[in-house]
Amino acid sequence: MASTAVDLVGRPAGPNETGRPADCDRRVEALMNLDLEGLRAEWRRHYGSPPALRSVAILRMLLAWRIQASAAGGLDSDSRRQIARKGRVAAEGLELGIGGRLTRTWQGREVEVVVEAEGFRWNGTLYPSLSAAASAIAGSRWNGPRFFGLRQRRP
Repeated sequence: MASTAVDLVGRPAGPNETGRPADCDRRVEALMNLDLEGLRAEWRRHYGSPPALRSVAILRMLLAWRIQASAAGGLDSDSRRQIARKGRVAAEGLELGIGGRLTRTWQGREVEVVVEAEGFRWNGTLYPSLSAAASAIAGSRWNGPRFFGLRQRRP
C-alpha cells in the first residue's frame, strides 16, 4: 500500500499555485499555532537540536525558512559559493590593526583595550570580541564598537 505525503496537520500534500508543495505552505501555517516548546519540538523532529533562542517570533521565522528552503531545494550553487567565499566574519574592531589601542573613561577611570590577533585584551584577559571586552568592563551587556565610540548612535 502506497503512503501519501501529509503535512503537519495531516492533510494530503501536493503542488499549489505558488509552485511549492502544498504541504510546505501548510507546515508553515501550522507553525503559527505553536508556542516556544512546540516550535523547539518541531525543529528537533526535522533538524536536530534547536537553536538556543527564547524568541517565539524569531524561532518561527527560522523554522519557516528551513521548511521553505527544503521544499524549494535550498540555496542555489552560486549563493552557496558566495557565502563560502566570504569566510568567517571577523570581529568588528580588528581592522584597527594588531597593537591598536582603544581607550575610554568609564566610571571615573581610564580603561584601555589592546587589539590582538585572537581578539581584544583588557586587564590581562583576552576576549573574543570587542563587545565581550566592553561588557566585562561595564559589568552589563554592551555593544563594543558603540562603547568605544566607533559607531554613531542612530537618530
